Amino acid sequence: MIPQISQAPGLVQLVLTFLESLKEQGFTGDTATSYADRLSLSTDNSIYQLLPDAVLFPRSTADVALIARLAGEERFGSLIFTPRGGGTGTNGQSLNQGIIVDMSRHMNRILEINPEQGWVRVEAGVIKDQLNAYLKPFGFFFSPELSTSNRATLGGMINTDASGQGSLVYGKTSDHVLGLRAVLLGGDILDTRPMATALAETLAQTQTPEGRIYQQVLARCREQRELILEKFPKLNRFLTGYDLRHVFSDDLQTFDLTRLLCGAEGTLAFITEARLDITPIPKVRRLVNIKYDSFDSALRNAPFMVEAKALSVETVDSKVLNLAREDIVWHSVKELIADVPEKDMQGLNIVEFAGDNAELIERQISGLCVRLDELMLQQQGGVIGYQLCNELDGIERIYNMRKKAVGLLGNAKGRAKPIPFVEDTAVPPENLADYIVEFRALLDGHGLSYGMFGHVDAGVLHVRPALDMCDPQQEMLMKQISDEVVALTARYGGLLWGEHGKGFRAQYSPAFFGETLFNELRRIKTVFDPHNRLNPGKICTPFESHAEMMQVDAVKRGTYDRQIPLTVRNDWRGAMECNGNGLCFNFDARSPMCPSMKITRNRIHSPKGRATLTREWLRLLAEQGVDPLELEKQLPENRVSMRTFISRTRNSWHANKGEYDFSHEVKEAMSGCLACKACSTQCPIKIDVPNFRSRFLQLYHTRYLRPIGDHLVAAVESYAPLMAKAPKVFNYFLRQPWMRDMSKKHIGMVDLPLLSSPTLKQQLSGHSAMNMTLEQLEAVSHTQRKEYVLVVQDPFTSFYEAKLVNDFVKLIEKLGYRPVLLPFSPNGKAQHVKGFLQRFARTASKTADFLNRMAKLDMPMVGVDPATVLCYRDEYRQTLGEARGDFNVQLVHEWLQTALAERAVQNSSGEAWYLFAHCTEVTALPATPNHWQDIFSRFGAKLENVNVGCCGMAGTYGHESKNLENSLGIYALSWHPQLQKLPRQRCLATGYSCRSQVKRVEGNGMRHPLQALLEIV
Repeated sequence: MIPQISQAPGLVQLVLTFLESLKEQGFTGDTATSYADRLSLSTDNSIYQLLPDAVLFPRSTADVALIARLAGEERFGSLIFTPRGGGTGTNGQSLNQGIIVDMSRHMNRILEINPEQGWVRVEAGVIKDQLNAYLKPFGFFFSPELSTSNRATLGGMINTDASGQGSLVYGKTSDHVLGLRAVLLGGDILDTRPMATALAETLAQTQTPEGRIYQQVLARCREQRELILEKFPKLNRFLTGYDLRHVFSDDLQTFDLTRLLCGAEGTLAFITEARLDITPIPKVRRLVNIKYDSFDSALRNAPFMVEAKALSVETVDSKVLNLAREDIVWHSVKELIADVPEKDMQGLNIVEFAGDNAELIERQISGLCVRLDELMLQQQGGVIGYQLCNELDGIERIYNMRKKAVGLLGNAKGRAKPIPFVEDTAVPPENLADYIVEFRALLDGHGLSYGMFGHVDAGVLHVRPALDMCDPQQEMLMKQISDEVVALTARYGGLLWGEHGKGFRAQYSPAFFGETLFNELRRIKTVFDPHNRLNPGKICTPFESHAEMMQVDAVKRGTYDRQIPLTVRNDWRGAMECNGNGLCFNFDARSPMCPSMKITRNRIHSPKGRATLTREWLRLLAEQGVDPLELEKQLPENRVSMRTFISRTRNSWHANKGEYDFSHEVKEAMSGCLACKACSTQCPIKIDVPNFRSRFLQLYHTRYLRPIGDHLVAAVESYAPLMAKAPKVFNYFLRQPWMRDMSKKHIGMVDLPLLSSPTLKQQLSGHSAMNMTLEQLEAVSHTQRKEYVLVVQDPFTSFYEAKLVNDFVKLIEKLGYRPVLLPFSPNGKAQHVKGFLQRFARTASKTADFLNRMAKLDMPMVGVDPATVLCYRDEYRQTLGEARGDFNVQLVHEWLQTALAERAVQNSSGEAWYLFAHCTEVTALPATPNHWQDIFSRFGAKLENVNVGCCGMAGTYGHESKNLENSLGIYALSWHPQLQKLPRQRCLATGYSCRSQVKRVEGNGMRHPLQALLEIV
């Protein structure tokens, strides 16, 4: 039995008093003090971990002003506050103790747009890709690019002055910020914009916080102007933290405080709104993907690409390419970059040309291609091939692969993982190749592996050495390498923080800026935040303050993870190896990962959040001397006795009375998971939450009773066949209002589906598909066996959607094959989802034996429901290992691909059909929509794939009353809008859950693609 875990860190009383006062004064946002909520914001995309005391989620600038005003009261003078956006920083910029003020949950509104003048006004929590999706119909985009654009907030981009691909032309974030609304500690509002220096001097005369700021900044930037110009390197990506260089225009006639706040990492004020310059979308975009025999060749060839007037030159090394080949992303890009042997391609340059003049761009590309052909003919420059990409869809797919590089590196094999700490150095582009030679020699000297990719046109390269942060010696090595890289970069006229801000690396600032200029930064900090209460320890400390800076060798995730035994870390890999890249925070409702995060906007309901909580749960177990692996081994031997039942009842009673156990917080996070498994393929690290979720639930319920609903769900494959013998009787009761009320109140289940009537047996009565025994099948000659198709039943379609199975039998016959309905054998998927892993193992073993016997007949076995068929491939393999055998159950489209292989494609005609693919299916088998399109085309029919996320049903999730609101909310994100635009009778869905959800919400359902084919054939 797992122990009660009650050692969660206590809350600071002053913080609780602050939160109470905040609510009393009208704060409309959310507050969070649970250990789970605080843990979920204790990490970002870096290696560090700092536990905050509380989290605030304001809804407006007024909320933020209230926070700042109350914080200004003397009684709360010791509290510290740190603004936070998407949490995508790689250097701990938004990590701190005290109170985190998270702008991402609610402050995500686009407030105003002026296309004529070319600007947009947004709140700080708006996500970069969200803004660009909004701007696209107007013909504009927000041009500063970054790899985390689908989850990074604009407030975060402003606070780190983010930039990325295309910065030579488009610049960095600060180049596009026209003005900011910021809240000073104390509650005053600061609105910044470019202004005449004379006006700034007038404002500096006022005796207000704003006036004192203008006075100090004007004086310091004027007095130190020559030193500032001398010391700040003239690099495209230079970022100081406080950009003293650009506060004044070159002629000193214009003053803009905005440039000071851009890159300040929340150390000066809370940025709540921004007015941004927007850029017309170029009419023409082209990519040239150039392959090299070595990464060094790619680097040395890059300046030539810049000379060719390219918009950007992105480079990727062989390590990243090899990891991409193992990821789902490779499916989308391989035809665009794989025309040379994979083993020969050791580097890739992605060169983009963009603009409005198509003729000019074609001349530029032609000139580049002529030069590339010459290099290949002369066998110079390491060029081994190139491909043009002219379609926008292909260009975006290539960049998606490049953007995923950060996460992909985290999926490297072994305990040592490529980590960020020296990964955005910037040097003059002409020095880059030589600099990288020395950089590689430095890392090679330590015997480290590493991945490299970056923006070679701007002299920025992302280098991630592989280190095991659970090893104290390698943790020390990380600091040593940081010191060495700082020195190396300085020799080449560059700097350590070229793109991703300083964060914990600001400890190197004094040496870089020198004492005089660094003290000027400290004076700026002083006038904004004299008591060092805003994100303390970052950028700099107030002048004459003795406060310390954050250190590169501060507490890291590995500091905590190493407390978990190695055997446990290895066995719970899915939870342990999350590197915080945050792709699961993708704002796009059409992205399948992660539906619970999308609807709740709560980080604990994300793969990253659930992994974080599980890591801490395992650590706390280790602290108590409990080995979860041993507990799992003991489970088959521990029968449920009366004593055990009484113990669980007592523990559950105490839990209901409010007795604390951190396990309850983990359970709450796990209960929100839809078990869609999108994370197991979409996440670059392949974090399989449903797998470790099931293991957690199994152990959790050794201490606490299971709800009745869990037992009913796990047993569905036992009682559904029995109920199907009298469907009208059971359906009568299921329709009764009192039965529905009882189910909701006492079982926690709603909208239970009705059984099929007539049953599948009745519909196939007398059909040969029902009448063949195993002996008869074995008697079929080997030459005739290719004519047979074995239909594998699942509980959902066989007992609740029998007409679909009947239609599949008819389709098989229409195509000239002989269908045989195999006897129903439980799949066990529901048992796995609910954590009945011992029962699932028995079910899987029995059914695997049956299917292996069937496989010996050498007849194709086909199942209709994606979730259950994929369970045979994934969960069966995880649970049974080699004992699973080698049987293969195909999905309908997989069998049809083979069955129709020799049928010619016909010209499409008539009205189109629309495919809504099952999220589990389309993430595990990304080619599924294309396969269905090919199948339909062979009958002269047109099928269009509809890009949607999760439907919100996910097996039994949507039938559980506690999940009902979220289930319907998830459906409304992407499915409902798309269905409203299309003819329902032409819309098709492959998932049983999806069709059930549509029927529940819309009043009538959708058909399976095979049913449309039956109509067409």
